[in-house]
Amino acid sequence: MAVRRDVHNSDIPVLCKSCEARHRGVCGALDPDQLVDLARNSSKHSVQPGAELVGDAEAIDSFSNVLSGVVKLTKTLSDGRQQIVGLQFAPDFLGRPFKLESSINAEAATDVSLCSFPKTAIERMMKVSPELEHRLLQQTLKELDQARDWMVTLGRKTASEKVASFLLIIATNIDPAAAQDTGSATFDLPLTRADIADFLGLTIETVSRQLTRLRADGVIRIENNRHVFVENMNRLKQRSGA
Repeated sequence: MAVRRDVHNSDIPVLCKSCEARHRGVCGALDPDQLVDLARNSSKHSVQPGAELVGDAEAIDSFSNVLSGVVKLTKTLSDGRQQIVGLQFAPDFLGRPFKLESSINAEAATDVSLCSFPKTAIERMMKVSPELEHRLLQQTLKELDQARDWMVTLGRKTASEKVASFLLIIATNIDPAAAQDTGSATFDLPLTRADIADFLGLTIETVSRQLTRLRADGVIRIENNRHVFVENMNRLKQRSGA
């Protein structure tokens, strides 16, 4: 891939200049020369909802930065049953360095835009860039903390708190305004009611009842069955049991 440079920005490739992963993701650890090297081997592409990005037990030969959209991570049991175990948002890093094969299935939950690059390129750069290795470790620890928090949600929270917790996760990862407790947020639900129920360990009917309850109490508004508006994030946070 030919890489065009912007002479006004320290030789950082145009491909990377406005990229979320460049500023907040793992690529923020790379210097301009390393970005040029990585960009030469990178490709941006978009996929539709339902597309498989990584297969369970599939050999790993590439990694990706999530540029937009939501990725659904699932584990599959030997009898074919699946469980949603996590969600990824921009600018998360999709993949696990040093593993030969994937232990999860990654699927586009919405329209997803990715920047993909060979596994060998990232692992080569990790050897000469402690900051890149540090960024990847930070993401791994962040995912560990999120998994522990989600164990508490699934094990101890009520159905109402679980649904509010799910909405809180989506809001804070999709709408920057949601970072303020008193701010508002708006977003489209990235999962179907069935997937939300799977993720929360609830029935579809229970998820629908709890969404209706949050709407009746004025915590959220829902339009067209998917578009959610939260007027006050602090109220949603309180309902999540956080």
